[in-house]
Amino acid sequence: MAEPLQVYLCYATPVREYVRTMKVESGTTIGQAIEQSGVLQEFPEINLSTAAVGVYAKKKTLDTVLRERDRVEIYRPLVADPKDSRRRRAAKKDAAPKA
Repeated sequence: MAEPLQVYLCYATPVREYVRTMKVESGTTIGQAIEQSGVLQEFPEINLSTAAVGVYAKKKTLDTVLRERDRVEIYRPLVADPKDSRRRRAAKKDAAPKA
């Protein structure tokens, strides 16, 4: 029998951070690890059918098999489009009086 893998599961809200170290069986997928972690019970707003997930800031699918010491991350949807935010800041800067 293979040794269990140690993985980390992370999720953050604007006011709270959830980080859990877990032992999972070899061959466990990201989706299975999320289900086993209890994060879905603690944060019922997470919808795995729409939420993006990843390992070390690289987007992955729920059926990606985990490796030792992987950090599974559940991403929240963006509140603002980064491109629109940059455009607004640039327009504001251009409109500011020159000194």
